[in-house]
Amino acid sequence: MPTSPEHPRADFSLVFPPDPTWVRTAREAVRTALRTANRPDLTDTALLLTSEAVTNAVTACLHSGCAAPVTLYAEWAALGTLRVLVSDDAPGMPSPRALARATTDTENGRGLFLIDSCAADWGVCHHGPGPGKAVWFQVGGAGT
Repeated sequence: MPTSPEHPRADFSLVFPPDPTWVRTAREAVRTALRTANRPDLTDTALLLTSEAVTNAVTACLHSGCAAPVTLYAEWAALGTLRVLVSDDAPGMPSPRALARATTDTENGRGLFLIDSCAADWGVCHHGPGPGKAVWFQVGGAGT
């Protein structure tokens, strides 16, 4: 997206260890990007989904013993859409069954359910050549 007063270019990345204390830092980085772009309308959803995606990546790393860093990348796409991608090198892919099992009463395992429910679009892809995956989501767009 071209830089404009309404949506300045605010792409960024953040690389951090798989440690739960970094979830807040990742969330605050996204908050800063939204503030810079003057998009308070996206803040609540983007911060919730960032927390969920980063927590899932950190948890996957901790449970698998993977010490490789987690990466968050955010970019402004067409029509004021914020795209956030969180990648980790932990083995395994999120299961579609996790979406079916998650309920509003479930305390854990609701990250993908929330991303699926709240994002304008989202997905999961394997990155390689080794283990690892990236979960991405988009919020915003025309009319938001």
